[in-house]
Amino acid sequence: MQVGLHVVNFSPAGGEVAIAPMLSEIAEAAEAVGVTHLSLMDHFFQLEFLGGAENDMLEGYTTLGYLAALTRSLQLGLLVTGVTYRHPGLLAKTLTTLDVLSGGRAWLGLGAAWYEREHRGLGVPFPSLGERFERLEETLQICLQMWGSDLGSFQGRHYRLEETRNQPPNLSRPHPRILIGGGGERRTLDLVARYADACNLFSSEGLDGLEHKLGVLKGHCERAGRDFSAIEKTVLYLEPIPVVGGQSDFYGLMQRYARLGVDRVMLMPGAENPGAEIGTLKSMVDRLRRL
Repeated sequence: MQVGLHVVNFSPAGGEVAIAPMLSEIAEAAEAVGVTHLSLMDHFFQLEFLGGAENDMLEGYTTLGYLAALTRSLQLGLLVTGVTYRHPGLLAKTLTTLDVLSGGRAWLGLGAAWYEREHRGLGVPFPSLGERFERLEETLQICLQMWGSDLGSFQGRHYRLEETRNQPPNLSRPHPRILIGGGGERRTLDLVARYADACNLFSSEGLDGLEHKLGVLKGHCERAGRDFSAIEKTVLYLEPIPVVGGQSDFYGLMQRYARLGVDRVMLMPGAENPGAEIGTLKSMVDRLRRL
């Protein structure tokens, strides 16, 4: 099992001048302990349960570009890009730029978006859930077309592109990996089966819930003629990073995750001393890699 880090807190004790050093510390510590993936949220206002809009929040893709320059091995992406925030053609170009400048380490995390407050606050249209899912599927189609050899037009219900030109092309082959976030059984997991290389579920589902969601995904794969085993299964672990002395229970849980077929767990460091926190994971990362 692989271990990734998901950074959600951008308010270190030193204030805004300490944000960049904190991120540098996280990146250095992550590579030192063998973490494989580093992700950020795609939000413009900090979420309520993390302190609300009065707290700091960085734009995701700008931050990933900064992290790309600091790292050599980490896979980089947003968990997950809100489909409403960027035109699909520009999103594909942004992701390709990150892929080229990072040496082929970018992946596209994508979801239907949900945080209405920041849409209204910044004047971003917030269509109905049904329309957001329609836009999500068209965005997937446009990105795949721009990451292929077809330079022609795209004519969808919501998006129309005269040229799907993308130069320079992506370094990742055949394209940057696509992860779709969320566990919606009818729409989200169906899109995973038809378009994605990975899914992302939440530890709050519990073991029984995760097993059920993966069973639903397997059914969608069978109907789509897709190899279920080819899809990477990831879980965002919503509890604090386990401290030394309390890691045995966490390891036991990860063993059960592995038996369900989970390939990667994403852990969330805090903001007070993230480098030291991540540094405690070295032995755990090594143990999980053998699962």
